[in-house]
Amino acid sequence: MTTLTTTAPAVTTPPASRAGAPAHSTFAGVMRGEWIKLLSLRSTWWTLAVTALLMALISLAAASSLGAMADDPVMAPALAEMHGAEVISGGFQIAMLTIAMLGALFITGEYSTGMIRSTFAAVPTRLPVLAAKAIALVVLTTAVTLVGAVLAYVVTMPALAEYDLVPPLDDPGTWRVLAGTVYFLVAAALFSLGIGTLLRSTAATVTLALTVLLVLPGLLSFISLDWVETIVSYLPLPASSAFIAAGGTSVRGVALSAQEGLVTIAAYAVVPLVAAAVTLRRRDA
Repeated sequence: MTTLTTTAPAVTTPPASRAGAPAHSTFAGVMRGEWIKLLSLRSTWWTLAVTALLMALISLAAASSLGAMADDPVMAPALAEMHGAEVISGGFQIAMLTIAMLGALFITGEYSTGMIRSTFAAVPTRLPVLAAKAIALVVLTTAVTLVGAVLAYVVTMPALAEYDLVPPLDDPGTWRVLAGTVYFLVAAALFSLGIGTLLRSTAATVTLALTVLLVLPGLLSFISLDWVETIVSYLPLPASSAFIAAGGTSVRGVALSAQEGLVTIAAYAVVPLVAAAVTLRRRDA
């Protein structure tokens, strides 16, 4: 008698992504998700609008003061040496603060709502999330800075033309000032993103960013000690002035060369981001 044996079909275990475990997203998917999160926030659009508007209004105020400078015997020589692009970029200090707030909110907002847990569950390696946020901030900051610069150029044109200060577009000095403005605003955004990732608190991040970017240079400038002035030179605002010398900057201790200013500002962007990347890999969300 022949016995028939049947073999049960092999059971194939579905991949982790089909079984409900989080799949490793591609970087393009992570990038798309960060763009959606950034552009879907009302605070993003308000911050961008305020940034462009402040750049234009402060530049307009600086251009409107040219008449008073021309009538002042003490200030008239400074007017003769002024570059028109400095007037157009005159609002970059205040814009730096609004952009820094955007960088802070982009990461701390997720911590405050708890959304960061879902984000890291979808991307367990975490570092692509930080990289995608940084890229999105760089692109958006560059775009809003260019818009603000164009608005500032338009509103200041009549006053600049009156004193023959319209910056020629074929002048390397014009592009140096405008490119420097973009560079420093991008660095401010990345600085806040890194600090926000480390502190995970909107209030603490914004306070620290405002202190380092604006308050501290002004406070320390009242102390007439050589070592204090050296410290002031390496703070973001004086370091940026070493490269573009934007209108309205009145801090002391500006002793860096243009190249040293660029490197110093880059350090303010890179060091917090590197520290944030290391911390993300070591701690829970």
